[in-house]
Amino acid sequence: MRSDYALYTVAIILFILTFIVLAYPPDLKELWIVTTAVLGLLFIGLGYTQRPKPRVITIEAPAPAPAPPAATEAVKEEKPEIVVEAIPAPIPPVMELTGVKGIGERRSEQLKALGINSVEDLAKASPNDLAAKLKISPKITERWIENAKKLLEKS
Repeated sequence: MRSDYALYTVAIILFILTFIVLAYPPDLKELWIVTTAVLGLLFIGLGYTQRPKPRVITIEAPAPAPAPPAATEAVKEEKPEIVVEAIPAPIPPVMELTGVKGIGERRSEQLKALGINSVEDLAKASPNDLAAKLKISPKITERWIENAKKLLEKS
């Protein structure tokens, strides 16, 4: 569950408490109303700051076609050449590191910084060296490497 949803839920509960206090006359009614309303607004603000940020995707436009040459010379008729292109063999997809059980986005970035860019690289890595570089337990890296090998066997 996203943390902003939890904060919004707390804010809603506080606003409901505000309306309950309005209906029920306790001794410190004004203090309760102000306190619950302010806390509700605070939690809405906190939820707003914790929402996921939109990602910017840039798409490069293709280069414009070159302008035709000026018509100063006589036009020559050219026969079009027939070009046959060979279809390249399909490249097997590279599995992302986040597909391995136990590895999230942050760990994936740390592994890529160490030169491990795919599941195949992870399956070939040494668990002790990897654990030393990441400063974590070798048991965790052994599990990652086992899960990477299982993923490679499936594909």
